[in-house]
Amino acid sequence: MATKVYMEALSPTMEEGRIVKWLKQEADPVMDGDVLAEVETDKAIMELQARGEGALRAVLAPEGSTVEVGSVIAVIAAKDEDISDVLATVGVPPSDEERAVKPARSQPKLEADAVPVAEVPADAAAEAAPKVPLQSERVKASPLARRLAKERKIDLRAVTGTGPSGRITKRDVEAAVPGARRAAAEPGPSYEDVPITQIRKTIARRLSESIGPVPHFFLTCEIDMDRTAEARAALNALDDGPRVSFNDIIIKVVAQALRQHRECNAWWQDEYIRYFNDVHISIAVSVEEGLITPVIRNAHRKSLREIAAEGRELAQLARERKLKPEEYSGGTFSISNLGMFDIDRFTAVINPPEAGILAVGSIKERPVAVDGEVQVRKRMQVTMSCDHRVIDGATGSRFLQTVKQMLEYPLAIVW
Repeated sequence: MATKVYMEALSPTMEEGRIVKWLKQEADPVMDGDVLAEVETDKAIMELQARGEGALRAVLAPEGSTVEVGSVIAVIAAKDEDISDVLATVGVPPSDEERAVKPARSQPKLEADAVPVAEVPADAAAEAAPKVPLQSERVKASPLARRLAKERKIDLRAVTGTGPSGRITKRDVEAAVPGARRAAAEPGPSYEDVPITQIRKTIARRLSESIGPVPHFFLTCEIDMDRTAEARAALNALDDGPRVSFNDIIIKVVAQALRQHRECNAWWQDEYIRYFNDVHISIAVSVEEGLITPVIRNAHRKSLREIAAEGRELAQLARERKLKPEEYSGGTFSISNLGMFDIDRFTAVINPPEAGILAVGSIKERPVAVDGEVQVRKRMQVTMSCDHRVIDGATGSRFLQTVKQMLEYPLAIVW
């Protein structure tokens, strides 16, 4: 029995997915649980598994296409099974091959006393017969090949099929692109339209949900990082474990400070405010398509070495688009660090339903007054974006004051 392959919700917030790559091709055998395709969700690239057995008879969504959750994107069935009815239910006309599976209707017998049909000259018959485009009747092509050819404006009559009985496959259409469609004449186009990726769509939607409805206000302070720099150098000289970065230390400090200021470790939930006892830090990671925030869970319980190792692993998974939903959801507070790009100070947009995010600038040597004398010290500016529905000015200021004290006196982390 034929099995429809649906675009599944592969993440909690997924509304549509983009087919990155089909790992099975038409006519390939399929077992229940086999990975059919790689799908780009709003956060990562996930694997879509088969829910039936047989052969992949029809691929209805080409690579690169974006499909809503719940849409049929392929059909699995036995190799000799008629799937024309299944294709018809999803609006795909059967190919010549599928038509051939159905038994032909028998022609009515001519009764002995019936009046014979008058003979019509061949030329007149040809003119009277309805003209059917060659591409739709005489060209054997898979549904995916037809759809791909239509999208790329390729005439299938100019494509040589390599499938069974000369049927044109997706690979044939892709191979025919250079010969079937001429490149744009020089000079090249003055612009390029690049389809929006799923992650960029999510960023746009989330920012619209945040910067408009969420009443932001911002708190900035400058922190002396000399003692933290000395502590970091000492830690990294101890052994061959994962090196501790300034960002690792900031994550640890923020987690400890949030334990003291639970009112900043919260979610706005419309009808109530949810205050968390555990601290799950979302760390902003830049990827090719935009930004994603993997989460270090229970950061307040982890050592600096553990935070360093986990942070690097999550960042690598994020860049490879291999994060699992549980690895990028459920954060209670976010940190965005642009110091490595030589940015002195910036403001970050809150990631709802979280109530705050800390924007971290670069550490630079600056002349400052210390006990009446001018000294060159390592200084860093941080800006906290606050959801005013949850955090008041004094509340956010007390939290930032604790962060500042811990970074200027690192022993406070273990106090």
